[in-house]
Parts: sequence; C-alpha cells; structure tokens
Amino acid sequence: MKFALAIIVLVSCAPEIWLCRARAQSGFLLTTLVSFNGTNGADPEAELVQVGDGNFYGTTAYGGTNGYGTIFQMDSSGSLSSLVSFDVTNGADALGGLVQGTDHLLYGTTFSGGISNNGTVFRITTNGLINPLILFDGAGGAWPQCRLVLGRDGYFYGTTVSGGKNNVGSVFRMDTNGVWTNLVSFDFDGYSPYSGVVQGADQNFYGLTTQGGSNGFGTIFRLTPSGSFSNLTSFSGLNGANASAALVQGQDGNFYGTTYHGGSNGYGTAFKLTADGTLTTLTSFNGTNGSYPSAPLMQASDGSLYGTTVAGGFDTNQTGFQYGTVFRLMTNGAFTTIATFNSTNGSYPHAGLIQGSDGALYGTTSAGGTSGKGTIYRLTPVLGSQPNFQGIVEKTGSLRLTWSAVAGLKYQIQYRTNLAQNNWINFGTPVTASNVLMSALDVVGPYSQRFYRVVLLP
Repeated sequence: MKFALAIIVLVSCAPEIWLCRARAQSGFLLTTLVSFNGTNGADPEAELVQVGDGNFYGTTAYGGTNGYGTIFQMDSSGSLSSLVSFDVTNGADALGGLVQGTDHLLYGTTFSGGISNNGTVFRITTNGLINPLILFDGAGGAWPQCRLVLGRDGYFYGTTVSGGKNNVGSVFRMDTNGVWTNLVSFDFDGYSPYSGVVQGADQNFYGLTTQGGSNGFGTIFRLTPSGSFSNLTSFSGLNGANASAALVQGQDGNFYGTTYHGGSNGYGTAFKLTADGTLTTLTSFNGTNGSYPSAPLMQASDGSLYGTTVAGGFDTNQTGFQYGTVFRLMTNGAFTTIATFNSTNGSYPHAGLIQGSDGALYGTTSAGGTSGKGTIYRLTPVLGSQPNFQGIVEKTGSLRLTWSAVAGLKYQIQYRTNLAQNNWINFGTPVTASNVLMSALDVVGPYSQRFYRVVLLP
C-alpha cells in the first residue's frame, strides 16, 4: 500500500489541524491480458519468458486439447496462440517455465508424462515444433518441477523432486542434444528440491531443498562446476521453512529468496543470503501483506525486488477470501504491497514476474479470471498516482477530506484515534476514482481526535 500525506486532525472546541508529509510513491495499474478458458490452457504456474521476437512464451499445467497442459505464445497486445497441447507421450503437467538456449530454441520440463510418467525435458521452436529430449525413468531423477537454467558453459542445469540414487531428488546437467548427467543425488541431509539452481558470479550453482537438513525444514546448498556439493545452511522454521522458489543473485552480490512456510507468523519469509551462507530474514509475511510465497524474486531495472504470494493480501471485495499479492522488496527489507488479486483479475499466483522490454512487469495466476482457470497480467507504474490531501473543510460535527486521484484507481480513507494504535481503521468502503479530485465526509463528535491517511489500494 502507498500513501502520500497523512492528516492529523484534532477536533475539540478549537480544532487544530496539522499536515504531515510521508514519502510518496507511484502506484501500479494491473491489466488482465489473458483469461485462460481450458481450451487454450489452464492453471499456468510458471514465469513467462520474452525472447528476441518480442513475444512472450509460457506453459500451463492443465487444459489444452488433451487436458495435460499447453505451451503458448502471447504478443505484446495480449493476443494468445497455443503452440502445443501435451499428450502424455511428450509430457504432461508443465509446472516450470521455458528458457531460451544459445541456439534460440526454447527448453522446458514437464512434471509427469513420458515413457515412465516421471516427466520430461523438451525442446520447442517458436512455431510449435516440440522434441522430447529426456524421458525420466526414476533412476537418474523423476518429476522435474522447475525451470532449467542455462549455465555459462552452455549446458542446462535442473533439478528433480524425486528419483535419483535415494529417490529424493537430483541435480542434472544436459546439453542441447539431450545428453544428460546426474550430478547430485540428494539424501536426507536435504531433499526434494521444488526449485531450480542459479549460477552465481563465482561460477558456482546455488539452490534450495524443500525438506531435510538439521531441522527438517530444508536447506540451501552450493554445487561447484566440478561437482563438489555442500550444504550452506539449514532453515530453522523461524527464519523460514519449505522453500519452493529459486534464488536470485542481486546486483550487490547477495542472493535473495523466499520460503513457503515459517517466519514469525508461519506464512513464509523473504530473505537475503551471502555467498558464505549467512542468512538474514528481510520479511515475515503476516497474511495481510501476503502469505505463502512460492515464486522466485526478480530484480527489476529500478533495483527493487519484486515477487508474488499465493494467498493473503487486502480483502478488497470484503468476501473473506484473500487471493494473493504482488509485492516490492528493497534489499534493506523495506516492503510494499503493489497489487492484490480479487479473483476477477486473477487469483493464487504461483509464478513470479519478469520485466518486459517495455519496462512493465508480467506474470501469471493459476486461477481466477473470466473462466476461473488463470490469467496473464501486466503491471505498469502510474506516474502521479500517489494521493495527496488537497484540503479539509470543517463544519460543526463533520470534516470533508479532499485528495488528488487518478481516474480508475481505488483509494481508501483510514484513521486512528491515537498514534499508539497498531492498525489503521478503514473509514467507509474503498472508492474508485472517477475524477482527479475525490472527497469523503466524516461525521465526528466534539472533543474527539482522529489521525487520517488516504491509501492507494493495489
């Protein structure tokens, strides 16, 4: 949430008014570009990728001609084309996104399907010609859930949730022809990686396991290019648990990530990790600002980290349901919710964000939209959208507050009766601006005190 000016209002026999300035921020406008309907795919759970032709490419876990998921192409206007409908033989249930190789072709994974129904790795051209490269048999790995990463050596690296020597997951390396090597078979010191690895500036690969470790809540590990493996730290629960999203290395050299559970409230965390394994919790999600983040963070051109939570957020429809959020996180831990889903515009985003060539942020939700089967959305900053109080008119027993607005954006007046209160109280219901100036009337009694602010809702 963003607010630009807070008004402190004391109402008494001789009312006094102070204006106190807080830092202003621009808002974001969420636009739903695609609502999946089943036929063109359903339940997208992975990040998009934008390639050199300017189009976006992605996967859905279900839907399509056979019900096993799709690969799609979307242009910048939101026009969607289905390129492939999985048929089990070439894969099923694509939970990971696509990555472009040096050959300009796209590579991805499916969680199931293939000969043994243990998942596949495939290659696809931008016009829809698909070629399965790996059909997992369980011995080397099974059930890849994440996006591959292209290493600086030209190989692709990925993980599997199950399979391997101990049947609790693996890390593998593959060339563009599908020749692959199992690099690591996890054991119970850390196992079942639901996320992929990321290559650091030091050439080493870093990743997370969802379970195991010293406390049973998962681990963070490092893998050298020569295959040497070591656990850097184990999650304790308080500092996070059950991480399911890949790390990202920031411009400052540190790694940033999220955990699905744990933290001080149990709804997950966002954290910073140094290359030597020192972990610092930046945020513990509390439900209102989001809960259960399952997607990797993304550092945008403004230096901020952006991410999503599967649930939680501000209940804009006052239905009792919280459908997930998009948030901005600074590397010092400063946190802002920039969008809240309401089912109509999407719900339950399992995927993270990418920044398009136009500077906007793009993402998917696994449900919601017109047919309830997920959406593709765009977030664009709205300059000048920060609300500023323009005036206050006091009459006997009432106050009229007026603030600047942007038509189409939603605002909420809030108040406290004293600054020691922990929470702001909503005054009335959210208001969608129809003009550049909006106002609200509050009826107050004599000798009462209220502190007001106006909030730009996601």
